[in-house]
Amino acid sequence: MASKKPHLNLVVVGHVDHGKSTLFGRVLYEVGALDERRIEELKKIAAEFGKESFFWAYALDRLKEERKRGLTIQAGYAEFETQKYYYTLIDCPGHRDFIKNMITGASQADCAVLVVSAKPGEFEAGFGEGGQTREHAQLLRIFGIKKVVIAVNKMDTVNYDEKRFNEIKEKLSQFLKMVGYKEGDYIFVPVSAWEGQNITKPSEKMPWYKGPTLVEAMDSLFEPPEPPINLPLRIPIQDVYSIRGVGTVPVGRVMTGVLKVGDRIIINPPGKVGEVRSIEMHHKPLEQAIPGDNIGFNVKGIGKDDIKRGDVAGHPDNPPTVAKEFIAQVVILRHPTSIGVGYTPVFHIHTATVACRFEELQKKLDPRTGQVIEENPKMLKTGDIAVVKIVPTRPVVIEEKSKIPQLSTFAIRDMGITVGAGVAIKVTPREG
Repeated sequence: MASKKPHLNLVVVGHVDHGKSTLFGRVLYEVGALDERRIEELKKIAAEFGKESFFWAYALDRLKEERKRGLTIQAGYAEFETQKYYYTLIDCPGHRDFIKNMITGASQADCAVLVVSAKPGEFEAGFGEGGQTREHAQLLRIFGIKKVVIAVNKMDTVNYDEKRFNEIKEKLSQFLKMVGYKEGDYIFVPVSAWEGQNITKPSEKMPWYKGPTLVEAMDSLFEPPEPPINLPLRIPIQDVYSIRGVGTVPVGRVMTGVLKVGDRIIINPPGKVGEVRSIEMHHKPLEQAIPGDNIGFNVKGIGKDDIKRGDVAGHPDNPPTVAKEFIAQVVILRHPTSIGVGYTPVFHIHTATVACRFEELQKKLDPRTGQVIEENPKMLKTGDIAVVKIVPTRPVVIEEKSKIPQLSTFAIRDMGITVGAGVAIKVTPREG
């Protein structure tokens, strides 16, 4: 596949069973990234599992457990081209049990498609209290994804009803504005993954819809970010493999800087140093990788057991910062009671997941002006914005916003919900 077009990492998110994998299996087919022979293979596999209607999803759901259960567990990856862009697709799980994998996918993306179902009851389940439609939209915003296409899927189940589309559009628009998106940051597109309507060609079944197809909407709304190649190298590790005849191969997205074959690198927090022997993206060799590239790289001198998900690779002369503690500005999005000193929820920082303790509540800020309204508050509740000292319970890499903003943001989760979000404004490194 040629890759001279601008490259974008596209994350696909949404509530469980709203048709994300099916929709993008169909997209891959319609843009020519899946051929007829492969489709026939997938139909055969789906029939063996007794899930004939899931064959499009099997293009992305490759684990036996995913195919058996009919739901995405791990983020699935694929590549495809449109007229304008070369996309790396990150298909994320919608089930709340696998939110960690969804957060990892969102932290690696430049842009997003949020899939919602038009089917009666399904949209309401995703958009209601505890639904993943709301949480995923919030998390996209937390991780700095500025542009979102909302695919209103399963329009065939409501007989392509314009009223239903407009009802969903109105409700979701209000929520998107509430979490910080503005008009112009998002586009709503009615589609049917199963019937292949309005994906690459305008739908005859929706003559009332005058907007772009799904792929046209993606190409018109999304813009490649300016690659931060002048910042120090940072690659959060998503996974690590030991490949026979090759050796240790960490996998992750280059967030900042440039990685070249022959570079010496350090993996933090463990502090392991090695040499890069080769770099690959989508099984094609690269001499160097730049921000936005989802790569695997073979490293000499570091074993598979020395690296884990959540570690970060950098150059030894400017290594990733392992925090002893950090000062952060946090917003409490949703908490049933109140939060005080000693609160220890789970933080999702790039690909790392680590419990962190609220050590000091230093200041409460006015949400409108950012001015200090209370020094050393005793408690924080839903809607509060505050400056807090935070102590990780184990070593983790986090960077200051002023230095490397791409690794400064985090989501705070507890009780199965996203409680809040924040950004590190001052980091005290661990010694040694």
